[in-house]
Amino acid sequence: MNRASLVRTLIAASCMAPSLLGAQSGKGAESFDRTKVPALGKTPLLKLPLVEKGTLGNGVAIQLVGQHEVPLVQVTLVIEGGSRLDAARPGLAAFAARLLTEGAGSRDANALQSELAFLGASLNAGAAGDYFSISLNVPKRSLSAALDLMADVALRPSYRASEVRKQRDLLLASILQRKDQPTQVASIAFNQLMFPEGHPYHNPAGGDSTTITTLDSAQVRAFYNAAFVPSRAKFVVVGDISLGEIKPMLDARFGAWTSAPALPIPVVTSKATSNSAVKVYLVDKPGAAQSVIYVGAPGADRLSADYPALMVMNTILGGSFSSRLNQNLREKLGYTYGISSAFRWSPIPGPFAISSSVRTNVTDSSLVEIFKEIRALRDVPVDAVELTRAKNYEALAIPGRFETNGQIAGQFVSLGAFGLPLSSVSALGAQINAVTSADVQRVARQYLPVDQVTVLIVGDLAKIRAGVEALKLGVSQVVEVGRIVR
Repeated sequence: MNRASLVRTLIAASCMAPSLLGAQSGKGAESFDRTKVPALGKTPLLKLPLVEKGTLGNGVAIQLVGQHEVPLVQVTLVIEGGSRLDAARPGLAAFAARLLTEGAGSRDANALQSELAFLGASLNAGAAGDYFSISLNVPKRSLSAALDLMADVALRPSYRASEVRKQRDLLLASILQRKDQPTQVASIAFNQLMFPEGHPYHNPAGGDSTTITTLDSAQVRAFYNAAFVPSRAKFVVVGDISLGEIKPMLDARFGAWTSAPALPIPVVTSKATSNSAVKVYLVDKPGAAQSVIYVGAPGADRLSADYPALMVMNTILGGSFSSRLNQNLREKLGYTYGISSAFRWSPIPGPFAISSSVRTNVTDSSLVEIFKEIRALRDVPVDAVELTRAKNYEALAIPGRFETNGQIAGQFVSLGAFGLPLSSVSALGAQINAVTSADVQRVARQYLPVDQVTVLIVGDLAKIRAGVEALKLGVSQVVEVGRIVR
């Protein structure tokens, strides 16, 4: 078919499309009422996959979910520890994990990535606050060869002195750039305000220039040897494979894995710091076009019975695009491109935080609106329409977390960090749907202590300080990142 014929065919098809739609539906297109929101269908039934369990010869556990729709396999190695092992060397865990894919076995980074590309595989490594992970996603036909590469990365990282120096310099440049980004400055300062010095969450997980500058190959390798240990490891496998197939493949590559004595994982039970009154902290960023605002409080335990109610409450306040905060400060007032709120769920309970970047000239007005929305949620019961919308938002999102191999593996990993089985998700939808307006108001009053929050503002103090202090939210203090003392 030549180009002119193709164009004529497409035009004819576009002209026929409306009449075809009308014929198929038995109605004319004009009968469809676009002013009415379509009704929601029934909540999808979440059928959780069957979990098979096994153990390698050295005791490393395997959890497997068979997904046979497509010939892909996701293998994730999870090792407890993560940035909690940093102690007085912030960024060491993340740096050691970052270097795993920068050379392993006999391959440098380029050779490793070339082989992965040839196999159609991806391999990533990283450090979260409480664990390390190495994830392989690969077509089943290439699994054996890809596992060889994964084993090299996990068990035989090079940590060449030249590569350590190069990555260290790149990270130092990134840290320097971070200091010029108000959102990054605010994130670091907020953690330093919410957690005391010595707490695992006080310092940035990516490190700071003081500690990163001193890192060398010997330090990184010594940390790796004491942190990447089989006694804290497990495999999560999702995809087109059975336990009988994967176990001998993993045993052949990881079954003889042994280690030196492991670094002790610090036991920390304290939550974020609480206040007796509102405290306001200001970080000066001369010339900033926007102010970055954080309003925070101690968070909640993920294992708390209040978890479903907290999810619904947060969705209403700032956890969705249609939340009260976003509809007010973005859609109605135009103060910001977006504002959100969230609980940081982690084994050591993280904080609750409302955060946004707002125009400099409405910094004080934005704070007024934020506090107004918090108080409204605490003082006035949520109506049935808003409550139902928030519950649907949370409950209907649950099945979407189990669509791909990577998502299923991610659920395993995140739930496992709290000691929760995959089956715990089954009851969550029903628990969310059981949340009442009274529940939302109760948890808002308990977890949003409006008269005891921490307020952090990063912006041009010459333009915003007078307006902020005129609000009389609480005693204000100018601080510098890295030198914050509460």
